[in-house]
Amino acid sequence: MTGGRYHPSRGKKAFEIGRASADTTIGSSHRSIIRTFGGNLKVRALRANFANVADPKTGVTRRATIETVMENRADPNYVRRNILTKGAIIKTDLGKAKIVNRPGQSGVVNAILIE
Repeated sequence: MTGGRYHPSRGKKAFEIGRASADTTIGSSHRSIIRTFGGNLKVRALRANFANVADPKTGVTRRATIETVMENRADPNYVRRNILTKGAIIKTDLGKAKIVNRPGQSGVVNAILIE
């Protein structure tokens, strides 16, 4: 506010740094359980080959096989590497679907049909 420089009183502590991203890819299902702050648990999906795909027209949710990543606005390189993130457009055996959750945080892939 006065134009003075901000000098932090200390650097980052080890618990504030965080972890590497999960980078969930397509493959046989593989998850890891991580202990988080406060003793809670978080399930990381490292590889996934199925998605819970909801059809908004009928309201029915079915399990579909993930074939490939078609589009990812987060990073174009994720399409080449087949990395699953929230907002990615995937090709399934039911059609094109958009991922609506964070697989690296919840351990499952949930999607909505867009065709």
